[in-house]
Amino acid sequence: MKDKIIETALERFMQYGIKNMTILKLVEPLGISTKTVYKYFASKEELLSECLNVLYDGYFNELNVIGKSDNNAVNKLLIMFRSAFSKDFGVNHQFFHDLNYYYPELQNAAINRTRQNYGMVMVPLVENGIAEGYFHSFINPLFALEGISTLYSSITRSERYKDYKGDISEVFKNLVEVYIRGLCTPKGIEVFENDPYHKD
Repeated sequence: MKDKIIETALERFMQYGIKNMTILKLVEPLGISTKTVYKYFASKEELLSECLNVLYDGYFNELNVIGKSDNNAVNKLLIMFRSAFSKDFGVNHQFFHDLNYYYPELQNAAINRTRQNYGMVMVPLVENGIAEGYFHSFINPLFALEGISTLYSSITRSERYKDYKGDISEVFKNLVEVYIRGLCTPKGIEVFENDPYHKD
């Protein structure tokens, strides 16, 4: 029952956002009482924390699949961060908005729990990109990934672009994608020039 509650709660958090999701909205499709939920979880925040662990484990699995694909290193990085961006600002935008602005400590805990796993995929990706001539040889993979993540977080998790009225994907292109392009050798830049989503 605990796993079923987590699975349904994650679906409902995604549907309603976190602030608007109540325990009553959760128990309705399960046909259980609120008392049953509180038997397993002391609070909505504790339930959300468990949901985030499931969510970020799923994201790691997606990342791993991308990392093992036949794409070159530049395309892999672009696909990974575009996929994350489409989640943050796609159909589940309210969920990620609430998560980023109201529950950042829970998100940090979930990310930190899987950080080592993410590094095991992304650091070798950048290292391979260097070895294959897509990224400059002077690049430090850890610093490069930290730079990308910092720029990405400035869009999704800070107040800086909260009230931005333009197309937020333009902010992503001008920060994250320009940074990734800056890692690239002429061979890597050629990938950008042939990319239908990032034409000069």
